[in-house]
Amino acid sequence: MRKTVALFAAVLAAFLLIPVLLAAQEPVLALRAPADTVRLTLDDALRLAERGSETVGIARAGLDRARGQERQARSGFLPQLTGTANYTRTLESQFEGLASGDSDGAAGPVGPCDGYRPDPALPLDQRVAELERALDCTVNSSPFGGNLPFGQANNWSLGLSLSQTVFDWRLHGRSSAAAAVRRAAAIGVDVERAQLVLDVATAYYDAVLADRLAAIAESTLVQTERTLRDVELGHQVGTQPEFDLLRARVARDNQRPVVIRRRNALELAHVRLRQLLDLPQGAPLALASDIPVPAADAPADVPAPAAALVAAADTLGGERAGVRATAERLRAAEGLHRAAVGEALPVLSVGSDYARVGFGDEVVPPWDRWVNDWTVYARLSVPLFTGGRLSGRRAEARADLQEAELRLQSARELAARDSVAALRNRAAAASAWDASRGAVVQAVRAYEIAEVRFREGVSTQTELSDSRLDLAQARANEAQAARDLLVVRLREALLPWLPLGAGEG
Repeated sequence: MRKTVALFAAVLAAFLLIPVLLAAQEPVLALRAPADTVRLTLDDALRLAERGSETVGIARAGLDRARGQERQARSGFLPQLTGTANYTRTLESQFEGLASGDSDGAAGPVGPCDGYRPDPALPLDQRVAELERALDCTVNSSPFGGNLPFGQANNWSLGLSLSQTVFDWRLHGRSSAAAAVRRAAAIGVDVERAQLVLDVATAYYDAVLADRLAAIAESTLVQTERTLRDVELGHQVGTQPEFDLLRARVARDNQRPVVIRRRNALELAHVRLRQLLDLPQGAPLALASDIPVPAADAPADVPAPAAALVAAADTLGGERAGVRATAERLRAAEGLHRAAVGEALPVLSVGSDYARVGFGDEVVPPWDRWVNDWTVYARLSVPLFTGGRLSGRRAEARADLQEAELRLQSARELAARDSVAALRNRAAAASAWDASRGAVVQAVRAYEIAEVRFREGVSTQTELSDSRLDLAQARANEAQAARDLLVVRLREALLPWLPLGAGEG
């Protein structure tokens, strides 16, 4: 009789659980992506992130700025050629009185003052008149005649100025500092790229993990619902006590908040990933890659877009990029200190100025009336008294140099600590991964035994459900451990390029 009742209860439970299972599967089906979903692999995500990354763009802009500053610093070693064009219109001139006569109103020279031209063939009276005219011009005419630009109505000047620095100690220091800043900026671009790879890969694995944990939580909720229905049916026919019924209801009610939290964590993980990829926040994502199962003692699973960066780390000679960038900043401080010392030294330069000058009453004088003005020079500049400016500048540069030396020492210490921390984190993540895999193996075996016991009628549905829940939890722990190990290995592979302090995670 008892076996008949149990068989009837099992058949009735099967019919009653069909709509429950379909309803419970709706949240899982709701996670399926619509037609306009952005489907991403990890490699696709990294390519999108690098194209739209603000941090990488800022680093590249800093590199362009440093290159421009280096060109400016090196330009001091080369000749400087400047072209000029000037036009001056004179409205009133101080030379007008000299040209028109004395201040008492005496008349100026009579007749054109175009020089004395003796002619023995002329009569005596004409030769005397010519002599008087020349004498009058000599006495009364302006010393600034019409052949000079002073007081002219229109004055044009087209010129070229050439200068060359022969000795300036400051140029060497500034050029060396600019080159060091440019090298540090180039290192900074690779550092930002490595950090972006780690951030995007971590966000991608977090989103995949959140998706898997949400699926596990919803599957667990389905299992608790099924257990509750089974126990309720057994309680109705008298085969299950009220205590088991209460336990089943509490287990079902406790699982619902877990599902809500997992769904919320999944949405937040997608928000973070969309932000890194510069995708619209409303765009649904479908991650094509799952968390790969890491092999024991295997090298890091480096994404293809980051493979070249990881391979280039072998050329660093074991020194972190952050340390090398700090060393370049020390060289820049040394160059600026040399430049500050050089400000007290003489500066020698040579040059030449050439101008083609045209003037006269015409707005644009004819080209044959333009004259040349050409000079060469050598200039020596020596600071004699600056009121303490140079000594203050040297003190400032010396302090910057000392600070840069201390920062380099601190960077090397931090890099050494990062290396130790990275090794420790990898060992801890590998141990957690091995432990989680062992737990999954045991949970699978326990579930198989529970199934056999249930089929033989030795155990109850509750025992089978508990075994299934243990297996789900073990798989969740395994997924978390796999994600942690993948991220730790990738961080260790990128460590030569990552910012200082990143090794501790």
